[in-house]
Amino acid sequence: MQFSDLGLTPELLKAIEEQGYSEPTPVQRKAIPPILLGRDVMAAAQTGTGKTASFTLPMLQRLKGHANTSVSPARHPVRALILAPTRELAAQVEESARTYGKHIPLRVASVFGGVPIDPQIAALRAGVEILVATPGRLLDHIQSKAVMFHAVEFLVLDEADRMLDMGFLPDIKRIIAMLPPKRQTLLFSATYSDEIRKLAGQWLHDPAQVEVAPRNAVTETVTHTVYKVDSRAKRDALVRLLRDRDMKQVLVFCNTKIGANRLAYRLQKDDLNAAAIHSDRTQAERMQALAEFKEGKVRILVATDIAARGLDIEQLPFVVNFDVPSNPEDYVHRIGRTGRAGLTGEAISLVASEDREYLAAVEKLIKKKLRVCDMPALERAAPKKMERAERTRPDAASRDIDPLFHQPYVSAVPSKPKPASDSKALGTVTKRKKEKQIAALFLPPASKPDA
Repeated sequence: MQFSDLGLTPELLKAIEEQGYSEPTPVQRKAIPPILLGRDVMAAAQTGTGKTASFTLPMLQRLKGHANTSVSPARHPVRALILAPTRELAAQVEESARTYGKHIPLRVASVFGGVPIDPQIAALRAGVEILVATPGRLLDHIQSKAVMFHAVEFLVLDEADRMLDMGFLPDIKRIIAMLPPKRQTLLFSATYSDEIRKLAGQWLHDPAQVEVAPRNAVTETVTHTVYKVDSRAKRDALVRLLRDRDMKQVLVFCNTKIGANRLAYRLQKDDLNAAAIHSDRTQAERMQALAEFKEGKVRILVATDIAARGLDIEQLPFVVNFDVPSNPEDYVHRIGRTGRAGLTGEAISLVASEDREYLAAVEKLIKKKLRVCDMPALERAAPKKMERAERTRPDAASRDIDPLFHQPYVSAVPSKPKPASDSKALGTVTKRKKEKQIAALFLPPASKPDA
């Protein structure tokens, strides 16, 4: 099947051809026709299978009738609202809408936190037909009355499982309550829980169910490797893998922001070009790190799960789980950064004994037993933890050696002579003085020299 067989307009077909695509992916073949017919859609497909184009292409075609080149903001109301959970994903969806809609005069913009709000306000007041947003920043614009939703015809929830979890649900409900009840709603994600499916059903009307693979499945183009490593040797294991296999472009996931910062710093100390990306970094810093990673200037990008969704990196060969995710669905999204668009990739996980429960949950979710390998040369015993008393009061045999660093002991406080102020010391000095005075009585007087 070709894209031309899906009933897309010449403008869209031209943009698709310019991007070098000719055949639609399975999710595109199944999702585009019902969207063009005006139906609500709930689509589940593996990451890297073209979900973004699955809703941007038919949405652009249905909005083509509103396209115009007028400078009046009134001629460019918001007609499509796309909500995304992360800044990176919002920026990617905006770029996709611009790319596929380059021959259709519809205005596209994105709003998200971490950047100045004034330029976004100016863009919204100038008029935007397709708006991509993160929920928090969109509510800021709603409060400032910079955006109105009376003309909205499309609502898209990208990465719907994350959008509808407990963290985003209150904001999503507030936003949906402001939208016209008559609209077309599209939900796209790689994973759906039963609870999320039930909740999403409240906003969909007779939706077309699109599933191109078993629920929560991972793409077959990705190979999975698990290395058993002591938790204290994980960094050494990662460094060895990077060097021995000469891995040039690697996305490494940590569970915490502190862990990502620490790992990136230690990799830099090991002369490995690394950068960290997480929610505490400014948007400018995140965009710079991502751009340098894509360009090959940064060899290793250490990230939290904000990078598990929305990062579209061409031909990314490796994803490493330095920490096994506590939420098994995050594993699916993490490894979805590699093996995209039919290319091959490798997902590597460093698993310590305390990670076994998380690994079992991942295997249960994806219905796949992961291959486990040993890295015996990396196992090393941690320094023995010494009691506080042992560190501060060494015994006579090692009194001159610092037991923590095995170096000559140097006190942080200069030693002072002990004052002879106690009664025992005072008594000894007085007794010796009296003995000298008594002895002097029995000695002959000293002879005087001759005149």
